[in-house]
Amino acid sequence: MNNPAAIIAPYRDQTGGTISALRALVLAQGYIRDVDQQAVAELFNISQAEVRGLVSFYSDLRTNPPANKIIQVCQAEACQATGCRSLTATLENRLDIAMGESTPDNEFALESVYCLGHCANGPTALIDGTVCTNLSSADADSLINGNPDTAPTEIVETNNRLIFNRCGRVNPLDFDAYRADGGFSTVPTSAESVLAEIRSSGLRGRGGAGFPAHIKWQTVADQPKNQKYIVCNADEGDSGTFADRLIMEGDPFLLIEGMAVAAGAVGASKGFIYLRSEYPEAAGILTEALQIARREGALNEIFDIELFIGAGAYICGEETSLLESLEGKRGIIRAKPPLPAIEGLFGKPTLVHNVITLCSVPWIIKNGGEAYRRFGVGDSTGTMPFQLSGNVKRGGLVELPFGMPLGEFIDAYGGGTRSGRPVKAVQVGGPLGAYLSREQLGTPLTYEAMAAIGAGIGHGGIVVFDDTVDLIEQARYAFAFCEHESCGKCTPCRIGSVRGRELMEDIQENGCTKEKLILVKDLCEVMEKTSLCQMGGMTPIPVESAIQHFPGDFGLEQ
Repeated sequence: MNNPAAIIAPYRDQTGGTISALRALVLAQGYIRDVDQQAVAELFNISQAEVRGLVSFYSDLRTNPPANKIIQVCQAEACQATGCRSLTATLENRLDIAMGESTPDNEFALESVYCLGHCANGPTALIDGTVCTNLSSADADSLINGNPDTAPTEIVETNNRLIFNRCGRVNPLDFDAYRADGGFSTVPTSAESVLAEIRSSGLRGRGGAGFPAHIKWQTVADQPKNQKYIVCNADEGDSGTFADRLIMEGDPFLLIEGMAVAAGAVGASKGFIYLRSEYPEAAGILTEALQIARREGALNEIFDIELFIGAGAYICGEETSLLESLEGKRGIIRAKPPLPAIEGLFGKPTLVHNVITLCSVPWIIKNGGEAYRRFGVGDSTGTMPFQLSGNVKRGGLVELPFGMPLGEFIDAYGGGTRSGRPVKAVQVGGPLGAYLSREQLGTPLTYEAMAAIGAGIGHGGIVVFDDTVDLIEQARYAFAFCEHESCGKCTPCRIGSVRGRELMEDIQENGCTKEKLILVKDLCEVMEKTSLCQMGGMTPIPVESAIQHFPGDFGLEQ
């Protein structure tokens, strides 16, 4: 067995080094022993209880010897819509084990994973670091005995590829080609003019909340502190979303340039990219791209960027949870205020943005905020990389200006359902997004129009379900997902999700009554109004929309 001290020593002085050291132990020997935890505690001068807390929080940090072959099957909504539950049942039958178990000889193990970022080609599974796509129950034996093929996610050609213009068309690591296309020509621009262009563009955060970007930027810029940070949230974990992965793998210098421009505007000298561990290809490309950018002088002593790899926690997509994790702690969310823009990473002013938000910046600065605003509708300015997946013949990423009706988008780019059956429901905005009925497919894809019907754009994920979907099961899954991914800090989320799952299981087994629906409504109200973050606060959205728009599934009058 490897010497743990030698494995973890390189991470002693790194930001988030405790988590990186624990990940290194798993990569080197498959799991983390008690002696390894002791070594980490000694190196970082923390208690063994703190180390055990980290190990218990992050799903990647195994403490038992792994099976020789681990088959991780995605259980998220986009894969649900294409048959992952049937695939899972077949694998369980073939191996005679349940999900989460290993065979008696420890040869095989089945594990759940929630989104691998290949949603347009679901169902998907991960085996020995390889993502397998377009699976079905018929592929169970090949998953056990070999690795099925993987299909690339498609970027659909449109006339409005502002952000994804180079993706799929260039060598992502050709720095000279990036510069020849106008890259890094924005760096000398003054901070004041950059802030003005971001303000005039109307750019809103593409990570889900849609918050005006210029307010964050100005807040960080106005802070008098000497040390400021910029953090890119690349923890893209929402089912049905894969835009961040595609841009990082296909045009990494665009992200680096966007971060550099933002850093100059707000006065940050250090940047971090927080990348989810489920994206190993993106990690490799970003690592090399950062090295090239330093060699070419695009990153230097004035501003530099580090890549940090997470350890498996959906909640770390929430900005304060992410900052805690980046500091090497459990990803427990922080109460706000103070806002990260005022007291963020290590208590310093921090600009936290999603990948696509930052990748939008170079185009805006080169072409002007007003030019960007001419795309879109009203306050939904610019383009959005909508990601279409689920039960459609043709999934993929489609970059379009805001404003196209949802149903028209699905028909034009999805080509109908893969099963040939009618569309019944569409979930927009990830696992915390609303389930919409056919009657709502005329709604324009804008922040304002979606909000008017109790839905949201989120990160741009659109998951289509045919008429075989059971909305009681989807509501149960929403609560179960929250239960699984909650950081555990606040009672409404930690306990409310459990009670919600139990309620839905009771409805599944014993039928729906008026009294049970009152309990569900009351529980959702408590979670929405009293949870500390949007994990618990938005979980009621898919639940309540399922009940409201699909009453027949709950045995209610239409």
